[in-house]
Amino acid sequence: MGGGKAADVLLWKRQRISLGIIVVATVAWLIFERSGVSFLTLCSDVLLFLIVLRFLHANYASLRDKQIQTLPELVLSEEMVNYAAASFRIKVNYLLLLAHDITLGKDFRLFFMVVGFLWLLSVLGSLVSFCTLAYIGTILSVTLPALYNTYEEQVDGFAGTIHRSFSRHYKIVDESVMNRIPRNVVPKDKPM
Repeated sequence: MGGGKAADVLLWKRQRISLGIIVVATVAWLIFERSGVSFLTLCSDVLLFLIVLRFLHANYASLRDKQIQTLPELVLSEEMVNYAAASFRIKVNYLLLLAHDITLGKDFRLFFMVVGFLWLLSVLGSLVSFCTLAYIGTILSVTLPALYNTYEEQVDGFAGTIHRSFSRHYKIVDESVMNRIPRNVVPKDKPM
């Protein structure tokens, strides 16, 4: 996983921070899911509260002739914006090229993987809300790396067995079905 603070948090070497992430995610999930408050509503309310509080603080300080702390000026340099735009453009072009290849059927394996993933996402979306899905993803992203680090050999052996099984089944499907599909279908000229 590399090193640094993020790896330490994900591997539970900094237990307080890892536990704090789980507690904050659980509280946030309870607020959003159980109270019926949407994420946008809560963010708007918190920002409204902070802006009103800052406004009252500034006006109260001016009434008492106290110097208020200035907020730092946030400025994006042109170089930073150009770099971000160029990076974003490259990633979007790659995704468009990948989507083009998928829709033209150049890579059947990738096509079926995308179809399967989108179908699975659709089924999950009909079963749970986005908030619950984000909560589950957060909890799994904090706990699974530590569990994998602890039980790495057992997980790798099991994953290897599953991979070999899927590869064998894919090979059977590829030989029996996919090879029968003609690659280049040229329309025949119809006599007039």
